[in-house]
Amino acid sequence: MIELKGITKTFRQRDGSAFHALKDVDLKVLDGEFLSIIGPSGCGKTTLMRMVGGLAKADAGEIFIDGRRVNGPGPERAIVFQNFVLLPWVDVTSNVTFGLEMRGLSKKEARKTAQKEIERVGLTGFEGHYPHELSGGMQQRVGLARALAVNPEILLMDEPFASVDAQTRQILQDDLIRIWQEERKTVIFITHSMEEAVYLSDRVAVMERGPGRISELFDIHLPRPRDYSSRNDVEFTSLTTHIWGLLKTAYEKDGDVPSDD
Repeated sequence: MIELKGITKTFRQRDGSAFHALKDVDLKVLDGEFLSIIGPSGCGKTTLMRMVGGLAKADAGEIFIDGRRVNGPGPERAIVFQNFVLLPWVDVTSNVTFGLEMRGLSKKEARKTAQKEIERVGLTGFEGHYPHELSGGMQQRVGLARALAVNPEILLMDEPFASVDAQTRQILQDDLIRIWQEERKTVIFITHSMEEAVYLSDRVAVMERGPGRISELFDIHLPRPRDYSSRNDVEFTSLTTHIWGLLKTAYEKDGDVPSDD
């Protein structure tokens, strides 16, 4: 279980003023749960995820994983970023084996494990391709395969599908659901998409800014397994409408109202 207690973070801006990114955030994520976090830009979603990943520290508060305090990165966590973060000078297989070799696995074993994950994310036949030879969606598949290859207990995903087209995004969502159902890893998924949050998740945490905090946390009762037809469910429509209402209220509070597009 992941537990956040009283997480507070303030950044110093260029003009010397303080930006209060997060204040007194409490959250529990259960083992094997798929939790999405959604909120307006600047509410601290990514900062919160980086703290769980051990890449940033809170000014106040603590994070625990299975009762152990998080003081930095750990082998039980893997992160998938929005901008792929692939090594441009090596091929798909070498990108996927990178983390395994860093953890001391032999090159032979690393390549065997990498091949399994490459097949699982649908990139068979592209093992020898370099990142610049792949589409955005394929590059994101490489990033997912690399994260899965180290067999983490916890998968942290920071808007991983935001940079791909709508059709590719749907395919990647379905692939992620399939992979998650196979292993039931604990997932924290950051997104700006209401539909994506509801479609993927067991629970959704909605954040507001000024400073960032969780305004509402609710369960998703859509039956699994899910597919595109799940979006026709009355609850799917009801939940996405509810989230939009919360987000719109948050924007109005800050005087920054987005369109309904």
